[in-house]
Amino acid sequence: MDPVPALEEPLKKVLGPATAKVMAEHLGLHTVGDLLHHYPRRYEERGQLTHLADLPMDEHVTVVAQVADARLHTFASAKAPRGKGQRLEVTITDGSGRLQLVFFGAGVHKPHKELLPGTRALFAGKVSVFNRRLQLAHPAYELLRGDGAAETVESWAGALIPIYPATAKLESWKIGKALQTVLPSAQEAVDPLPASLRDGRGLVPLPEALLKIHRPHTKADIEDARARLKWDEAFVLQVALARRRHADAQLPAVARRPRPDGLLAAFDDRLPFTLTEGQQKVSAEIFDDLATEHPMHRLLQGEVGSGKTMVALRAMLAVVDAGGQAAMLAPTEVLAQQHHRSVTEMMGELAEGGMLGGAENATKVVLLTGSMGAAARRQALLDLATGEAGIVIGTHALIEDKVQFHDLGLVVVDEQHRFGVEQRDALRGKGKQPPHLLVMTATPIPRTVAMTVFGDLETSVLDQLPAGRSPIASHVVPAADKPHFLTRAWERVREEVANGHQAYVVCPRIGDEEDDPKKAARKKPAPSGDEAEKRPPLAVLDVADQLAKGPLKGLRVEVLHGRMQPDDKDAVMRRFAAGETDVLVATTVIEVGVNVPNATAMVIMDADRFGVSQLHQLRGRVGRGSAPGLCLLVTEMPEASAARQRLKAVASTLDGFELSRIDLEQRREGDVLGQAQSGTRSSLRMLAVIDDEEIIAEAREEAAAVVAADPELERLPALRTALDALLDEEREQYLEKG
Repeated sequence: MDPVPALEEPLKKVLGPATAKVMAEHLGLHTVGDLLHHYPRRYEERGQLTHLADLPMDEHVTVVAQVADARLHTFASAKAPRGKGQRLEVTITDGSGRLQLVFFGAGVHKPHKELLPGTRALFAGKVSVFNRRLQLAHPAYELLRGDGAAETVESWAGALIPIYPATAKLESWKIGKALQTVLPSAQEAVDPLPASLRDGRGLVPLPEALLKIHRPHTKADIEDARARLKWDEAFVLQVALARRRHADAQLPAVARRPRPDGLLAAFDDRLPFTLTEGQQKVSAEIFDDLATEHPMHRLLQGEVGSGKTMVALRAMLAVVDAGGQAAMLAPTEVLAQQHHRSVTEMMGELAEGGMLGGAENATKVVLLTGSMGAAARRQALLDLATGEAGIVIGTHALIEDKVQFHDLGLVVVDEQHRFGVEQRDALRGKGKQPPHLLVMTATPIPRTVAMTVFGDLETSVLDQLPAGRSPIASHVVPAADKPHFLTRAWERVREEVANGHQAYVVCPRIGDEEDDPKKAARKKPAPSGDEAEKRPPLAVLDVADQLAKGPLKGLRVEVLHGRMQPDDKDAVMRRFAAGETDVLVATTVIEVGVNVPNATAMVIMDADRFGVSQLHQLRGRVGRGSAPGLCLLVTEMPEASAARQRLKAVASTLDGFELSRIDLEQRREGDVLGQAQSGTRSSLRMLAVIDDEEIIAEAREEAAAVVAADPELERLPALRTALDALLDEEREQYLEKG
């Protein structure tokens, strides 16, 4: 048997099973190589202290600070009725601010002896608020004793102390000690960068970069290491995308050109408005792609309401003109039904192919969703197989085996709904040759993010709003600090309704989870300490009930959420669209595609529970007619919190591209590539997509040149290995889902 390469050695062999288990479960680290690529988040200098003033709420932090004061209090409690309960309060300082540490019960004895005023230490814990002051409850700590304690000094060699992304189960300094054990293996790291690229850009070799990132002696060491490791990430990723582009360019496709007197021309003639300059430019790019004999792969991104659906519909009509069929894939049934309604309305008699009153060059537009009745579904499948239907709009039901197309020419995916390699292949397989692909998103993506995530797609951007769209005013409503602001918010909703308009109220949760036996079984025990202070997110069913009985009494209030039956959802949306409902209390099912021009106000409850892009998407549901829109972001978070800053940013601008930059700067790009939220390691550990635009653009050029010269990377085995490591199965699919 061949020996296992040093970097592939499992951590449980090197560090012992207990530590390895925590690293695997909480940090996604399984091998020596994984641990070597777990880079410090930042560095503390021995002579300096971190900024206690800037600590984020609810996050696990590591700080270096000095004990200013320590007091032991005794008190009576249920467990110690005779006043024998003990609480140790330690105040630490760093010059920028002070922070309180608290220890209770049996946990006070050791810190009481060790944390004397003047002592310096690393402290790690979760930041919470008690009595309006920041605190760490029962933090772990490691004393920095100076040269006296050989072990501590050895594990923090040099004046720079690396602070690692850590968890409550494994503090930063323990990760540092584990790295001390595996660092010698860095010498065996295989360098993925071609030597010419490395030398041409003056980058240090990979083993040296790993050594310098974990054990820097100077700040210049850190800079050298970061410059090198950023290039690794950007280049390997861009090679993966360049190879996808190269492979796609080899595939054949049928060129689809519209007829001069066909369906598209007839549709354009009946439009009651002229297309914006942006719509005309993007349409021209799409038509150029459709006219080639390789499959189009284009990302169309545009502001909420910028008219993407119109551009997509014109592309679909061009394909129908050229004898093909077009399929539009929507993420939810509500959205598929909405698209079907708006497309048939826009097309009028051009959508009535084969029916009485249909225009002579009309086609048929069918809807296909999982919940349709058997007869309607049979008819839709027949229309697709015979070619009677030129356009089909549906959900994932379109991908099922039973669905056969006469000649599929174009697939439009709405809301970049990440649909995987099997699904893309399943749809591709439904065409005689691979169909053209247009991916749409209303979440504006900064250019470099698009290059990093959707690098295998050409990008078109719609950034002007069509004429007739109204401005939206957005305000933060601090419900805890100023309850009268919330009262005023409900008054504003009543005023809008009195003026003949309608409103949305959005909540993060449905609220009938208790009825779900599976969820009830999983219910956790009551939280302790400060977790108990955090209430669950507000729910649609509760809020609708409270509003109907209280501040919105007398108005027609209805609810809409994802667990309702499809027919019920559709009926609620139809009543709202027809103006028969005043206020719709909903979850984020209304986030995309719902178009009710008469809805002018939106109140988002617990707005801090939503991401920046999601808030921007939701807000785009109002101001779709001639009356101005109003969006109120209700939150109970304190003024100084990061959540409030985020909401202020959303209220201050309607520019989605600006907001997506803010969003990314705040969230970092854990979730840009790979599902970081599900515990998989992010592919980007060092690269900051927004800050490193230049590196990404240069890496893209270098990667394109490398792949053009050697598509299989036969002359670069180390790069192939790095590519396989980057594209484990999950990420390979993630890239495929562009």
